[in-house]
Amino acid sequence: MTKSVIAVVDDDEHVLDSLENLLESYGYAVRPYGSAVAFLADEARFDIDCLISDVSMPVIDGFQLQQRVGEERPRLPVILITARPDVNPNNAESPNNRRLLQKPFDSIALLDAIASATLDPRHR
Repeated sequence: MTKSVIAVVDDDEHVLDSLENLLESYGYAVRPYGSAVAFLADEARFDIDCLISDVSMPVIDGFQLQQRVGEERPRLPVILITARPDVNPNNAESPNNRRLLQKPFDSIALLDAIASATLDPRHR
């Protein structure tokens, strides 16, 4: 069985490391990126099954990244995460978005969102 490939984009190294460890422990292949710019520069972005991105990042934020990814791969599931309490979940709405999670979020909620997104036939 092939592992689902999850890209994680966050400029906080601790969050990136923790999500990588969590997801790998549940059997996902993880591609971590410290910025949206790094993610967009990697041709391997076309081979992922789900994208998790922080909202607040320099240069290209999570909403802008979601929009760019949606232009390239409109059916790719995107899960946005944020520590900002002022972020409106309605800003995260799009056909390829599954949800917006507030940091610190429950790891089970994240795993459920990923499982739902990667098993949903509309995203294949």
